[in-house]
Amino acid sequence: MAKKINLPLTPELAKTLKAGDEVLLTGTIYTSRDAGHKRMCETLAKGEPLPFNPENATIYYVGPTPAKPGQVIGSAGPTTSGRMDAYAPTMMSVGARGMIGKGARLPEVVEAMKKYSGVYFGAIGGAGALLARSIKKCELVAYEDLGAEALRELYVEDMPLVVIIDSEGNNLYELGREEYLASKK
Repeated sequence: MAKKINLPLTPELAKTLKAGDEVLLTGTIYTSRDAGHKRMCETLAKGEPLPFNPENATIYYVGPTPAKPGQVIGSAGPTTSGRMDAYAPTMMSVGARGMIGKGARLPEVVEAMKKYSGVYFGAIGGAGALLARSIKKCELVAYEDLGAEALRELYVEDMPLVVIIDSEGNNLYELGREEYLASKK
């Protein structure tokens, strides 16, 4: 049974989530991909504030398609999270805690997750239209020139996700492989 999670993702809440947990996420999240993350990290390096408050924020690695008439957003499937690995530790150091995407993460990201009580949620690739149904509100925040990679604020209700890596560094991809190999002995 899926856990219902209401954002923001505080350190206390993050610590209750374990690799393999199915969750239904409700609350405000932000969208950004590699170009947006690069710009945010450059902004931070200049000592300037980000265009949103990253404290306890969850960032969805997505470049949504344009909304059709009557829709809040177009297809909104996850992009490969590894593209943000160079930026994720910096974003977590300023308070961002949750990440939503697909694929493996580098050890440096996992270490930052352990240090800052981060959680990596997996979304199903190829299910962008289904995931978009969970998005009830979409507002441009910054970087309009980046198109699909612009920074957006979304309000989601019961977005179906799986905890891939928890705040202790437990990784479902590794645990699942170990369990499978053990079952073959």
